[in-house]
Amino acid sequence: MNTSFIESEAKKWLRDSMMTFMLMYPLLFGIIGRWIVPWIADAGGFNLDPFMHIVLAALLLMAPHIFGALIGFSILDDRDDHIFTSIQVTPLSIGQFLTFRLSMALVLAFLTCIYIILFSDLLALTLLEVILIAVVACLSAPMVGMLINAFAKNKIEGFAMMKGIVAILLIFPVASLFFTDTKEWFFAFTPGFWPAKALSTIVIGEAATLSFYAYIGIGLIYALFLNYLVYKLFVKKAL
Repeated sequence: MNTSFIESEAKKWLRDSMMTFMLMYPLLFGIIGRWIVPWIADAGGFNLDPFMHIVLAALLLMAPHIFGALIGFSILDDRDDHIFTSIQVTPLSIGQFLTFRLSMALVLAFLTCIYIILFSDLLALTLLEVILIAVVACLSAPMVGMLINAFAKNKIEGFAMMKGIVAILLIFPVASLFFTDTKEWFFAFTPGFWPAKALSTIVIGEAATLSFYAYIGIGLIYALFLNYLVYKLFVKKAL
């Protein structure tokens, strides 16, 4: 059953040129980090070493939002095709169906986050640090997918929602990296704040407000809590 779902989802994405482009787009982030960023630094005579955590955080946090949008648009298609109505007369529950769809976004975002960190090679991190940052960062993917469906009724509205969500959930965490005092907590409401700040501790060390593992631990709990709240909102608004 899972294999047929994966094949069906892949065919749906490949039939839509916009979704195909979005599926490939995160792969470019690793290339940008590995070759484009160093080339810009060398060509302009800039020393970007003190800011590499900011560059990497920006590249890293975009991937979960893109996969979340992909799943969000896919679920919008299901709603237009009345798939949820059809599921109600099958042994498969809507909860199981949604869990599979959102899990796809989660796994793809997790693998892409690891790829971006390792392939871009902007910072020297241990494998454990890479995995932990990817775990917390990828939890934004299902949340984005559910948020799009909670407030959008079609792909046009969904695309507008995606731009707004990305603007808020991406810009604020990146902006937080310019602060290492109590001002940083102004940005802590966004889930991306926590993996971004954990990443920054690799560069700024003792200047960080919390330790790497504190940012990871709090961020994990907070992201899971937000996903739970957004799921409740999604069920109430969209189903």
